[in-house]
Amino acid sequence: MANVPLNIDVLFVAALAPILGVVAFWFLQMFFIEIQKRMLSRLRHRHEAFCRFTNYIGILFQTICQALGYTVTRSGIAAFQVTVNYGKVEPKKEKKGVFEWVARSFLLFGPFFIPAGLVLLVSYFIIGKGFVFPTLVQYTFVESLTGFWVSLSTFAIDFAGFLINIDLLNPLHVGFLFVLLFFGLGIRPSYIGQERKEKIDILHDLRHIKDHLVEKPLYILAIILILYVFYVLSLFLKPVLYVGLFTILGWMSLTAVIAILLTFPVLFLIKATDEIRPHWKLIPFVTLAVSYVLARVFFIYFPTKQVEPVSLLVMLLSTILMTILLIKYKRTNRFKTATKMKHVRVADGKKRTPKK
Repeated sequence: MANVPLNIDVLFVAALAPILGVVAFWFLQMFFIEIQKRMLSRLRHRHEAFCRFTNYIGILFQTICQALGYTVTRSGIAAFQVTVNYGKVEPKKEKKGVFEWVARSFLLFGPFFIPAGLVLLVSYFIIGKGFVFPTLVQYTFVESLTGFWVSLSTFAIDFAGFLINIDLLNPLHVGFLFVLLFFGLGIRPSYIGQERKEKIDILHDLRHIKDHLVEKPLYILAIILILYVFYVLSLFLKPVLYVGLFTILGWMSLTAVIAILLTFPVLFLIKATDEIRPHWKLIPFVTLAVSYVLARVFFIYFPTKQVEPVSLLVMLLSTILMTILLIKYKRTNRFKTATKMKHVRVADGKKRTPKK
């Protein structure tokens, strides 16, 4: 039995600390999702196929989460369909009450956590460290929140260290990077469909979640009671169990945030190449691979410490420099007219260009 002094802070307030931490990271995740959605909206008129591909990934995640909801509630799956514009799952048995509510919860909350959980599981075998559960000296609100933050900051530092030292000549590292990008592009519960839907944004998602939660207040009360019972039991068994549960959820949100942030340079590069003439658009992407390989070959003959991060830095700087040069010297002339403008002579004998 854990030796925990009981008071108001320990019995009630400390239970809120990890919950508030998870909610904060979840809102951060939704904030970056909204930024990504706006970036993709600006790319859509020139990169329709790419945006529709990201739509497909997002809808696929949503549909899988809905199917998992029907599986958990033992409703069965009669039909499963995914297209670029919508996903559809039909249960074998139409269940009402708590089963219906749980299945819908999987649809609303699942895309935020379930795919992230799978990527987190893969990252455990790739990264191999950073998964440190909090150690609590005193079980108070401040101590719980501090332990939660230390665990997530340790995870974030080690994850960032892996990305900085990633070996792009290692197929396992490259595969994991593509998994992160694939996941980051498809995490958006609000997607851009075949038609523009400007009203689907972070507030739209939050309204749906709020309506779902207030629809069945007794279910929410039951979940709170279950969590509190688990919290009290953990006090007398092992206090870190309760905080550890929410730490895992925090790792999921942080994994999602990292995956989304990794997509931003890709989207910026795609947007930047729109300023370059068509025949030169592929040069920045070719520069990515060529500059990295040349850097790694150079360091074979001139060995140095930190080969991977220095090669990555050379790749990024070379690509940025090449893109800037192409935009400056091979810029698309968007203001070029189809026909030459004719000049007319007026009474003073000077040429004038007629105004449209």
